[in-house]
Amino acid sequence: QVQLVESGGGLVQPGGSLRLSCQASGSIFRNNIMGWYRQAPGKQHELVANITRDGIANYADSVKGRFTISRDNAQNTVYLQMNSLKPEDTAVYYCNIDNIHPRNRIPYTYWGRGTQVTVSS
Repeated sequence: QVQLVESGGGLVQPGGSLRLSCQASGSIFRNNIMGWYRQAPGKQHELVANITRDGIANYADSVKGRFTISRDNAQNTVYLQMNSLKPEDTAVYYCNIDNIHPRNRIPYTYWGRGTQVTVSS
């Protein structure tokens, strides 16, 4: 089992910045991918960004150039720095880990409870 605890959401004006953090604990395999998803009211759950343990990052087109994902492997923590925020970034942001079993290579996926990000003037 893996537990994920998010922090850093809140209310920010358009053009502002926020930094989300998510710390994982429990049985974390060496090979894992951590990331952030979001869901806005009436919209589908979507990937925002993810990052491998080696630091290879992947971003949704809508956030490229504005958001930066990073991680601290020693602390099992992933961060999402969000700059130039837009009202359409308003959503609940969920931390995620794909914990890849070392023998059977199956990814076991875990989710945080989510943190609200609201971009509004």
